[in-house]
Amino acid sequence: MDFEAAKTRHYELSEEIEGHNYAYYVLDDPKIEDYEYDRLMKELYSIEKEFPELITPHSPSQRVGGLALSSFEKVEHSVQMGSLQDVFSFDEVRDFDTKIRQSLSSLPTYVVEPKIDGLSVSLEYRDGLFVRGSTRGDGFVGEDITANLKTIKSIPLKLKKALPYIEVRGEVYMPKKSFEKLIKRQEIDGEQPAKNPRNAAAGSLRQKDSSITAQRELDIFIFNVQQVEGYELTSHRQSLEFMSSLGFKVIDDYRTLSDIEQVIEKINAIGEQRGKLSYDIDGAVVKVDDFSDRTVLGATAKVPKWAVAFKYPPEEKETVLNEIEINVGRTGALTPVAIFDPISLAGTTVSRATLHNQDIISQLDVRLGDTITVRKAGEIIPEVVCVKAHSERSEPYHIPMVCPACGTEAVRDDDEAVIRCPNIDCPAQLLRNIVHFASRNAMNIEGLGSANVELLVNHGLVKTVADLYALTLADVLMLPGFKDRSAGNLISAIEKSKNNELDRLIFALGIKGIGQRSAALLCEKFSSMEEIMSASCEEISAIDNFGEILAENVHNAMREPHRITLIERLKQYGLNMTYTKKESTGKLTGLKFVLTGTLPTMTRDEAKALIESNGGKCSGSVSSKTDYVLAGEEAGSKLTKAQQLGISVIDENELLNMIK
Repeated sequence: MDFEAAKTRHYELSEEIEGHNYAYYVLDDPKIEDYEYDRLMKELYSIEKEFPELITPHSPSQRVGGLALSSFEKVEHSVQMGSLQDVFSFDEVRDFDTKIRQSLSSLPTYVVEPKIDGLSVSLEYRDGLFVRGSTRGDGFVGEDITANLKTIKSIPLKLKKALPYIEVRGEVYMPKKSFEKLIKRQEIDGEQPAKNPRNAAAGSLRQKDSSITAQRELDIFIFNVQQVEGYELTSHRQSLEFMSSLGFKVIDDYRTLSDIEQVIEKINAIGEQRGKLSYDIDGAVVKVDDFSDRTVLGATAKVPKWAVAFKYPPEEKETVLNEIEINVGRTGALTPVAIFDPISLAGTTVSRATLHNQDIISQLDVRLGDTITVRKAGEIIPEVVCVKAHSERSEPYHIPMVCPACGTEAVRDDDEAVIRCPNIDCPAQLLRNIVHFASRNAMNIEGLGSANVELLVNHGLVKTVADLYALTLADVLMLPGFKDRSAGNLISAIEKSKNNELDRLIFALGIKGIGQRSAALLCEKFSSMEEIMSASCEEISAIDNFGEILAENVHNAMREPHRITLIERLKQYGLNMTYTKKESTGKLTGLKFVLTGTLPTMTRDEAKALIESNGGKCSGSVSSKTDYVLAGEEAGSKLTKAQQLGISVIDENELLNMIK
């Protein structure tokens, strides 16, 4: 194919693919099967591979992500992205209407629409092409997240009409199904599950690697025109219809009403649909429709006077607790689950809710037979709010200190609320342990993610991590989806992992409290598996930043019969059992860091690894010898102590700048 033919075909494919994206993600009306869509994308990729000069910022290929950023550039909003005044009762809605009528010479018309529970963003288009997307920030200054927003397929990269310039505002959200998939994956990978869809969407939008954002299956509703050139708008309803005509996904459940009692009826109607929607809403928005009326009404320093957001209270219902079931999580945590008489909450029937741990049970004083109050946290996850009444002759409940899956005696440390099964060969923990063992920061076995691990486990090919090294090409070819090449790649990746340094293997074994850094420190002190297994508690605790508890964890783990058997099998399969000591150099050499809180785009282990790879050291406690405290959201007492001692507190961006 010559260049001109490729250019023509590339244009045709781009238009056809974006048309299918619009039909699927905006209209919810797919026109072709997934296989045919994938075939079109494959053809597009092949043309762009042969003629890379045809790749444009608005090509469908640019939606997949893959751009890694060190930081987000600041964006000043020329039109403020303000917030709305919240109201919590219908009397407040009526008061709002009274003030509007007193301020206007004519009767107002309102638009009532659902309030999406997500993250507000700005999208800018020049000559019909998407040129920049940014977060709301403080309303005046946000951050450029264009690459991440391009991964959302309901955002048009090219408008149906090429206006000179338009800026629109929308709400990015994570659909309920996407959130449930994310939670399942995080539990399998041993990660802290996201609290709710809104938090999950926020974390996804601020990923430095846009390919991760692409995996999160985010969506968006556009609800406002911030500014536009080449077109005149006079009302909110007109602007919604106009944005829809341009190809934007605009929420369709809105009504234009004049009577305030009808407005309240619509608010109620939207609230009754909450549980049936595929996305979260936390309220309903009431806006004056006419833009000239809005100009008359004006705004305060914080909110416009022409709109309010009615916030729905969480729905709560009473039921009877019949049983407390103990589930074993992927990390060995014994999680109590309340089993109660079925009730309807937020549009769905529920009969189970997590009780989290023994501390929560004791705090709520939950007992079998109690009448309890249940609600859905974030409209997704059922939770027990309180006990309304104890049953007769009820007794305080205590979680049995035995693993229900394998019968091993459970343990609880003084410094955490979770009761755990310590048996790494526990059937309930098998999947998570193998995923952790094969993960990038552990043995780094490429192609062995949670989905393929599930296949291996479900087909009975793997019962411990050592079984990975007994796999043959014929074994893998038995699994659905594997061909000669993919099966060969997996076997090669497993074989390659045998040569990893010992610290990776120590981390992969999943010893409690042993992260990447502590595994490396352990191997710096004891340079072979044999030395580590024979080391005393005193010798291990002498390692910088270890202490008695961590030393006991290592010492006890290396004396557990099942772990000794596992290590012996790995040795027989030829895994490296020695460590090559390294000289530490880098821009952070000589600096000591303490980490606290949740970072925007990195886990603490990833941040520690980054610091240590650049020569820095990490400690678990703040002291006068600490140089920096790296703080994220929900930072606790470590941040307070750092401020008291006058120690420099930095965020993730500042750390990256120090290294850069």
